[in-house]
Amino acid sequence: MPIFEYVCKKCGHQFEQLVFSSDEPVSACPKCGDNSVEKLMSVASFRGHGIATGSGGFTPPSCKPSGTG
Repeated sequence: MPIFEYVCKKCGHQFEQLVFSSDEPVSACPKCGDNSVEKLMSVASFRGHGIATGSGGFTPPSCKPSGTG
């Protein structure tokens, strides 16, 4: 269930919306009700369940370096 960011072109209100695959697309601003809503490009984020390696990646838990707890 992704959260999308939107902005209203009329009033400038920015808001987030949890969107289910069965939902209709967001078409109205919750602040002013205008239909000039535009989806914003946003940065994806995720959380790995491994060990940070310092090189920007992670090591899966099954590949832990020896000597670490």
